[in-house]
Amino acid sequence: MYGSREWGEGHCTVTEESMRQLGEILLDEGLVSEAQLLAAMDATATRGQSLGRVLVEEGVLSETQLVAALASQVGMEFVDLDEYPVDRAAVAMVPVAVCRRHTVLPVAFGDGGIKVAMADPGNVLAIDDLRSVTGMQVVAVVAVHDNLVRAIDRYCRADSEMEDLAEAFEDEQEKEEVDLSRIGELGDDDAPIVRLVNLLVTQAITDRASDIHVEPAENDVLVRYRIDGVLHEIQRAPKQAQNGLISRLKIMSDIDIAERRKPQDGRMSVMHKGRKIDLRVATLPTVWGEKVVMRILDNSTASLDLRDLSFLEDNYETYKESYTKPYGMILVTGPTGSGKSTTLYATLNAVARPEINVITVEDPVEYRLPGINQVQVNPKAGLTFAAALRSILRSDPDVVLLGEIRDHETAQISIEAALTGHLVLSTLHTNDAPSAVTRLIEMGIEPFLVGSALDAVVAQRLARKLCSKCKQVYIPTPRELEVARFPWIEGEEIPELYRPGGCTACSNTGYQGRIALHEVMRVTEEIERQAVSHSSSAEIAETARKQGMISLRDDGWRKVVMGWTSIEEILRVVV
Repeated sequence: MYGSREWGEGHCTVTEESMRQLGEILLDEGLVSEAQLLAAMDATATRGQSLGRVLVEEGVLSETQLVAALASQVGMEFVDLDEYPVDRAAVAMVPVAVCRRHTVLPVAFGDGGIKVAMADPGNVLAIDDLRSVTGMQVVAVVAVHDNLVRAIDRYCRADSEMEDLAEAFEDEQEKEEVDLSRIGELGDDDAPIVRLVNLLVTQAITDRASDIHVEPAENDVLVRYRIDGVLHEIQRAPKQAQNGLISRLKIMSDIDIAERRKPQDGRMSVMHKGRKIDLRVATLPTVWGEKVVMRILDNSTASLDLRDLSFLEDNYETYKESYTKPYGMILVTGPTGSGKSTTLYATLNAVARPEINVITVEDPVEYRLPGINQVQVNPKAGLTFAAALRSILRSDPDVVLLGEIRDHETAQISIEAALTGHLVLSTLHTNDAPSAVTRLIEMGIEPFLVGSALDAVVAQRLARKLCSKCKQVYIPTPRELEVARFPWIEGEEIPELYRPGGCTACSNTGYQGRIALHEVMRVTEEIERQAVSHSSSAEIAETARKQGMISLRDDGWRKVVMGWTSIEEILRVVV
């Protein structure tokens, strides 16, 4: 009937008669004007594309509107899986492997059988397989291919399979020594423990998690994912699975499985949908056993453009003035997990060119960047931040990225490097941008050197981004704005704001993804004088605001008004 992607891409041969019918449907539903339709029909001959594909590429129709019209053309039901209330009992009728193999998803019971969303309703083989595994009549309904893939990821989760695997351990009475002696030799399909680990990692990547926590408790093992900065409980495995699970993770990460009394670090790589994804692994002994935390490092994050980091235009221009200079120091400040490294890597991408030498010193090297010399510190071998920094300054660098300024020695060498013609990028743990000046002075750096070397400070936080599909517009009350200390003056019109809703696309959280909040401070002559005179961070902050610096909270309020996030999120992440 149709090719496997016809509904989404229009690859099949479309007759003049069927094209005319599609055009009539689009006109009747008011989706296109007569002029747009005629222009598109003329273009089909020259481009060799279907009418629907031309209309989508011209921006006249969305993919969803096209597929809905194509379904109507052949008298089939169309479902928008971003909105459709999928029946999980129907999903459970078909194995995950079958859903993924044929790109299909059972969505409901009805019409004397089971309704199955398909990208290609003419796939007879898929319908036969579905009829065989369900023992029911299959009623095909049409869905957009990309929406269908997302829905399969959402509903055909690994959770249920993880539960089945976890239950398998409850009946196992084998000795621990036997389990652990073979754990390094097991293949992907040889043991439940291997499949359980693979599922834990695969599901975390699918769920956009940044971290996986495997936490031994008294009677079981808790698995949690950090998604958009918030931890979610995913699975509880029986206590019998603990040693095998943790040993498997340690072997994959090249960590000593015999050492259980002290923290250890390692790294592993996995392939997911054709992409190589690295995980940084850390173990921590607790009273109930070793806790394992895996940080998922997606290399696509390291190749981000600064424009992708939700800088407001004035903050971006201020920051650009600093990183385009040939020398000076730029600091990014904020707590752990506030996106400092991502901002620094994006800055490196902006400044790195074949004609300059870029060297980084990191602990550990999180993302491997082509064309950049990356050094990992190794304190056991005597390669500390300070020692590595001294060495690389003799390697003729133009740009130096230092993972973190932790002590006086590192700070002193960094300042001197910035004063001797190098662009130095680094991070510092302070609550806001002005505090970076006083923090360096507290580390024992001469105030006049701080003022001379430091060019800009960027304070950063991450807030959850409102789901674009379900965010709700509302008018807050004056009392709400007053309690939140929102910058609104009584008598002015109350602004329209947005709050989280909840839909299947965001797992009913109301949020999907994250945005960064920024506070960009240029170190001007006046701030330099204040540093020399040992002014407090509050006095420096007041001067910076007078000179145009936008505080973290005010940057957040502007992004609330733009509909990017909610008042609650700003209050959660900014003091």
